[in-house]
Amino acid sequence: QVQLVESGGGLVQPGGSLRLSCAAEGTDFSSTEMAWYRQAPGKRREFVARISSSGATYYIDAVKGRFTISRDNAKNTVFLQMNSVQAMDTAAYYCNRVSSWWSWGQGTQVTVSS
Repeated sequence: QVQLVESGGGLVQPGGSLRLSCAAEGTDFSSTEMAWYRQAPGKRREFVARISSSGATYYIDAVKGRFTISRDNAKNTVFLQMNSVQAMDTAAYYCNRVSSWWSWGQGTQVTVSS
């Protein structure tokens, strides 16, 4: 059973930065394409960014140039560096595989507010 543990969220002012982490326990995810997703209040969960096993990345337009996804295969961890955050980035953030999702973790809440 794979367990995903997200962390690093919090309250941040507009224009600020946060670094989210997600550890995948119970598996070797080095060959797995991983992604970050987010769910704002009252909205469906949406895909944000993905990273292949070789490090190739893809972002939705809304975060391109502001967010950076990376991974440390030795630690089974994927990261999301969030810069220049905006109110629209307020959401619970989750990581998972790109497809054939594992069970979702608890997520980490990001709130952008002054």
